[in-house]
Amino acid sequence: MDIIADSTFPQRIWRIAHSEASLGWGGQEHRILAEINGFRSRGSEVWLIAPMDSQIYQRASQAGVPVLAQRFNQRYLLPFHILRLAWWLHRQRIEIVNPHSSRDGWMLTIAARIARVPLIIRSRHFDVPIPNKSLSRLIYKEWSHHILTTSPKITSSLISTFDLDPNGITTLPTGVDLERFKPEGPKADFPALALPPQTPLIGMITVIRAAKGIQVLAEAVHLLKTQHGIEVHCIIAGEGPALEYVKSVVSQFSVGTQFTFLGHREDVPEIMRSLDIIAIPSFHEAIPQSGLQSLAMGVPVVASDVGGIPSIIRHGETGRLVPPHDAAALAAAIRETLEQKLQTQALCRAGQQFVMTHCSLDAMLDRLDAIYRQHLGEC
Repeated sequence: MDIIADSTFPQRIWRIAHSEASLGWGGQEHRILAEINGFRSRGSEVWLIAPMDSQIYQRASQAGVPVLAQRFNQRYLLPFHILRLAWWLHRQRIEIVNPHSSRDGWMLTIAARIARVPLIIRSRHFDVPIPNKSLSRLIYKEWSHHILTTSPKITSSLISTFDLDPNGITTLPTGVDLERFKPEGPKADFPALALPPQTPLIGMITVIRAAKGIQVLAEAVHLLKTQHGIEVHCIIAGEGPALEYVKSVVSQFSVGTQFTFLGHREDVPEIMRSLDIIAIPSFHEAIPQSGLQSLAMGVPVVASDVGGIPSIIRHGETGRLVPPHDAAALAAAIRETLEQKLQTQALCRAGQQFVMTHCSLDAMLDRLDAIYRQHLGEC
């Protein structure tokens, strides 16, 4: 459903609880914290429910967000935890709950129904198969009042899988903080790099998983050098479970000297300003935040034509798309981006305008506020 925000409404103060079972830190967790901080800045009362040893719990605590520690993997204590959550929701007078993963989704949704929370929203961030469709139907169709997704493909899949009312589901990518992700500003310094002048820098800011396609980028870098005489250097910012595997693949293609792995970094805008191209060679993806951030900053994007990526990286309009797993096509798109400078600049200008018009952080918060008002009224 396309919810239209109306800025003429007076500011409404909401009491919201988000939950997340994941212990790691990636785009999903970033989105949750962006929503929490965004509505807190607008005066709402917002809580996070998460495991104490999770990264989002630690980051939320450091940001001054009220947090409730909750484990979601102790099945033998499940009834106790559900009743505890229901009592907590009732005591805090929570109006809106929004679980984001499977394990916390079941617990918080059931607790919210016991506590008679007025609005239960279920967020779906990834386009991956749902294992038990008949059981999951309870969450997505029967027990939630509204569904949020991050890409049109996820929305379409959920509507067809669970026969959802299109008016009860909204596609809403993560909004970009345009003050932070802007073209002007400092650039990251990579003092350890001793590169020839004008060496193009290709970057990825990502959780390092096999499905992110870094191994395809390694092959593309090899092809650029051996077939076209173009030597680039790749900056990979992030950590993840496939790091050692990816490094071994990079070594197999004999491009180890052309890759620098930075590990986790917080200076993402500064890194992006230092790059000539952002690569997103994923095998499956919703809407990558690095894609929207790159568009906002005017950094050229080359990405896989999968999932929700084509809804933001529109081939020949805001960036270049290639088939997934296709290293030759990725190499060709990188070469075009570097050599067809006028066309690349036009794509970047269009990408900036797209994000400013449709995908800012304020626009995301306004649309969420409109969804809340739709279900809960104006006062």
